[in-house]
Amino acid sequence: MRIYPAPHYTMGGLWVDYHLMSTIPGLFVGGEANFSDHGANRLGASALMQGLADGYFVLPYTVPDHIASTKQATVDVSHPEFKSVEAEVKDRIKKLVGINGKRSPDSFHKELGKIMWDNCGMARSDAGLRKALARIPELRDEFWHNLRIVGGNDELNQALEKANRISDFLELAELMCLDALNRTESCGGHFRVESETPEGEAKRDDAHFSYTAAWEWKGPGQAPALHKEPLTFKYIPLSQRSYK
Repeated sequence: MRIYPAPHYTMGGLWVDYHLMSTIPGLFVGGEANFSDHGANRLGASALMQGLADGYFVLPYTVPDHIASTKQATVDVSHPEFKSVEAEVKDRIKKLVGINGKRSPDSFHKELGKIMWDNCGMARSDAGLRKALARIPELRDEFWHNLRIVGGNDELNQALEKANRISDFLELAELMCLDALNRTESCGGHFRVESETPEGEAKRDDAHFSYTAAWEWKGPGQAPALHKEPLTFKYIPLSQRSYK
């Protein structure tokens, strides 16, 4: 996949054509993930603007056009994998609806958001991340035992949809905190309070953390596995950021 490099205020991103399709046929890239035509697309409201432009005015026309004009492979719902996933989804929905507890999906969402805001925001600490990693599994356990969804699963149910997403958020939040705890340096938007210069700037540790962390899901109740993809720089040496 082609990547479009650029200076800071242009930011760059995945290359796309005027239909927002990448160099991989059929793979469209919307919002701030692409370099597109909206310059400073990561800076505050600008990111929202690009998401709105792509989502409202481009992709609703280009994606259906691609689907309609491209011969698609026949999907056979009798495939064993399809039946397996279908059964898994039905069982998950039945489980969510059948909990019949006392707390709404919104209440879990708000509490999880507060945990992440307090402990895994722009500034993170060892103590705060460990606090979050102790509380999130407790909240997830309560979610699966005390969730209440109004309505059933035989019609459009936004509470059910929200609950299904929050169940994913609970797992993702724990992984984010685990990854933040594992990376004991400050870099980019990740600021560990234990790793800063005397002037208060982010202090990197390139000797130990010059890699991309790729975490592998091992299944429910299992610790994820960390895979390290090294970052190598041939022409421009790494240097500490300074605003002086």
